[in-house]
Amino acid sequence: MTLYRLVRLIETHSEALAACLLDRVENSKAVPDYERVPTEDLKERVYEIYRHLGDWLMTKDEGELQQRYLRIGARRAKQDVPFSQVAWAIVLTKGNLLEFLKKESTEDRPVEIYGEFEMFQMLDHFFDRAVYYAAIGHEKARAEMEIESARATA
Repeated sequence: MTLYRLVRLIETHSEALAACLLDRVENSKAVPDYERVPTEDLKERVYEIYRHLGDWLMTKDEGELQQRYLRIGARRAKQDVPFSQVAWAIVLTKGNLLEFLKKESTEDRPVEIYGEFEMFQMLDHFFDRAVYYAAIGHEKARAEMEIESARATA
């Protein structure tokens, strides 16, 4: 499948992908503190990622990606979700997507394989940056919360 067709496939199935990921998060023992995250909040963030993934991969808008994941990291810090679990939720998001793409991929012509390989590289790069920016957002929010707490007790 060409890169464009893979992106369209993901976007077309974004609701099903989001539902599958929500189930994975709810049933994962590695992210127990995600019970503090309202289901609608998580569902909206995940759907947004899958629905607009093509835009981020094709246009490579680093600023938008950075802002989105800074906000996600900060939001999870304020919900008292440890960063290790935020990172694992991002890993689950990526794994969910890769598993979907492997199921949907049936072509084996060299051009199609190259398109899939290119897509997997782009996805790796995207999710690596997502983890990095979420970490920064999480750390910044935790530092701000500590300062506020210190002021409140002073």
